[in-house]
Amino acid sequence: MASEELAQKLQRRLQLEESGAAAEGEAEAVKGAAAAGEVEERSCLTASAGAELSAKLCRRQDINEGAAQPRRAAVFNPYTEFKEFSRRQIKDMERMFRLYDSGRDGYIDLMELKLMMEKLGAPQTHLGLKNMIKEVDEDFDGKLSFREFLLIFHKAAAGELEEDSGLLTLAKLSEIDVSIEGVKGAKNFFEAKAQALSSASKFEAEIKAEQDERKREEEERKHRRAAFRELKSTFSQ
Repeated sequence: MASEELAQKLQRRLQLEESGAAAEGEAEAVKGAAAAGEVEERSCLTASAGAELSAKLCRRQDINEGAAQPRRAAVFNPYTEFKEFSRRQIKDMERMFRLYDSGRDGYIDLMELKLMMEKLGAPQTHLGLKNMIKEVDEDFDGKLSFREFLLIFHKAAAGELEEDSGLLTLAKLSEIDVSIEGVKGAKNFFEAKAQALSSASKFEAEIKAEQDERKREEEERKHRRAAFRELKSTFSQ
């Protein structure tokens, strides 16, 4: 009887020791998870910032540490995103952008921006150029994409640039008229609606004009080819 009771006590003791070991293992796992959480929290710089700002700060830190993953390029349509500008204005901006994108990589970097400002007659210091890029550099890559380039004129037209801003100087010297105030300046709903319809009509008219121009050029090419064939047949007789 005593030996049976002793065996039960030993078995109970063994169970307690095993459960204690398991608890220690769980505690270590919790500590490890907490440590990993602290590392992740430190990498995000701040938890009190808004979601968008926090994501940008994390992206900036990843870029600085060389750990940023390339983002999938989104389809960008300047005509639908920057509706305050006409097609002709956007095409003028695109021509200017391509003119100074000497590397043909789809970006204007610091040196290309330096050359642009010199050509426009408003040279900037190295720090001034960096501040110009920083003002519209949404992805923190230190250079201007075409969308960010359009943001310069968008901000200039909306009055969002300081008088001493290099970007405002660029917009003023570019010879691209961006004085259209757009629907935002409408006094009431009906005026805004009228402006929106007027803008849409103008947009459609510009597209039709381009299509008519292409048809006219095609007709001229057909006439030239027909005249050439007629002249060729005359000489071959």
